Amino acid sequence: MALSFDRLPITTLVGADSPTYHQVTDGSTIEKMAKFRTTTLCQRLLAPLYRLNDRIYRQTDMPKIISPLFIIGHWRSGTTFAHNLLSQDSQFGYCTTYQTVFPHLMLRGNLIMQRLAAMVMPTSRPTDNSALSISQPQEEEFAIANITPASYYHFWIFPRQMALYREKFLLFNSCSQQEIDDFCRATVQVARTALYCQGKSRFLSKNPPHTARIPILLKLFPDAKFVYIHRKADDVIASTKRFFRQTIDAIALQTISTAELNEQIVENYHAVINKYEQDKALIADGSLCEVSFDRLTAHPRSTIEQIYRDLDL
Repeated sequence: MALSFDRLPITTLVGADSPTYHQVTDGSTIEKMAKFRTTTLCQRLLAPLYRLNDRIYRQTDMPKIISPLFIIGHWRSGTTFAHNLLSQDSQFGYCTTYQTVFPHLMLRGNLIMQRLAAMVMPTSRPTDNSALSISQPQEEEFAIANITPASYYHFWIFPRQMALYREKFLLFNSCSQQEIDDFCRATVQVARTALYCQGKSRFLSKNPPHTARIPILLKLFPDAKFVYIHRKADDVIASTKRFFRQTIDAIALQTISTAELNEQIVENYHAVINKYEQDKALIADGSLCEVSFDRLTAHPRSTIEQIYRDLDL
């Protein structure tokens, strides 16, 4: 029986490998001890399967990633809508909701775990009531966060560390080369595994944090193409405040005041948008298409047609 989003007994870290889990949680302030204990127990029970899957991944001839398509833009800008539309194209493989939680359970044990996950997974998101299912497209940062500590999305679990995660793993201003390498390794692993499991040839990404990571993405994938969705600042910030508040309340292991959260959201907005504007000139001509939230939602078909023309898809 599906649970409501605000009654989830575990966090998304349940799918993390043991080194990532311990590095993220050790030394962090944990206030929701029942949720932490349940998450820890489940993670320990599944850890042997995670190690088996990782060994199989290293031994498997995974597909090369050719000309991936990245949907970027600030949270609540319409990236999910664009992702759901573009994922209907059979050339694309993408990260599923199941894979975001269990990236280490894609090659063995996935059929059983998908059935179990489907039984307890909420059927809708808390803010906009958008449908949720284990097989639908999902942003891969949650999967990256379960493969490496070098992920911005650990702020969902420890929101009072949002500023630290922003500097280190969103903007990569104060992290080590090893952390950058770990992030790149996890990013590639998620995409290759998705393509392998779905038998597809081209990776479709939707990941708001990638909006601030264009130089790293182009270094990994020089032939990448980008769709940037933009929305009015006041609207997107207000919507993000509601979305982050409800999501953090459901999955975090520590609390954060609304005033502090709202302050961090505004800081995030300016950091992400400024970084994008600074770096978008690095993208080759014909590899970037910018569309507005208003046009996408009002005229989805013609907007998608524009994306296909501009990017020669």
